[in-house]
Amino acid sequence: MGEIQRPGALYQQVAAEIRNAIAAGEFPPGAPLPSETQLIARYGVSRPTVRNAISALRSEGLIEVIHGKGSYVRALPAPTLTIEQTIHQAAGTYVLGHTWEQVEEPTVYRTTTTATTGPLLDLAEGEAAFAVDRLLVDPVSGTRALHRLVIPFAVADGTPLADAPDTPPEQIYAQLAAGGHHLSWAETVSARMPKPDERAALEIPEATPVVTAIRITHGDMSGPLILEELRASAAHAQLAYHITSVDSGHFPAGRTSKGARKDVS
Repeated sequence: MGEIQRPGALYQQVAAEIRNAIAAGEFPPGAPLPSETQLIARYGVSRPTVRNAISALRSEGLIEVIHGKGSYVRALPAPTLTIEQTIHQAAGTYVLGHTWEQVEEPTVYRTTTTATTGPLLDLAEGEAAFAVDRLLVDPVSGTRALHRLVIPFAVADGTPLADAPDTPPEQIYAQLAAGGHHLSWAETVSARMPKPDERAALEIPEATPVVTAIRITHGDMSGPLILEELRASAAHAQLAYHITSVDSGHFPAGRTSKGARKDVS
């Protein structure tokens, strides 16, 4: 690693470099950081600068300093919330496995499919769609989550969704089923570092990754219908699924048994 050469407070630059190294797995939870002398040589800075950087990371809760031993990457505690990403039917309605409360009213706006969302919906980039953003909170643990719903105009046209795209997802499932769709769901999960606005909304410290679940609702004959994205702190939440055996011949076109799938009959 070369010397720090970016503008800004020098200790903050060093702290950012160490933070990135931790996030990249170079220094895993529980592992010691290099000594002060090694960090001075690594970044080409003074001892006070290194000490200020370590102090900043300690205040974030990212590292702990053990007297006489040095600085260690703090081991993350087990997630405090298990989010049941399940869907089932009861009395003719759809019920989600986890109950959230809304922090504020949803934000509804018109958008277009992107290079990421378009292929997931089997649409070209730039297709018109509704987007609905929700800030959610778990009523027991207080853990926050961001939920985004994307409904292509082609799906909403001629349905109640055209006038009320902010309908709750479980009610959207019921409307789609009432319209003749036999629904199934495919979901992928990933993790990444949050953007500043996500970190602020989720109320999580720096260097804490977010876990992201992207759910696609499929109709048997018409392919992907809607897209949902759920984001939460990976340090505070984990996702749980009920997995059943499904005949591979029943997967939506273009899907294989490699994807996580939940099927509701």
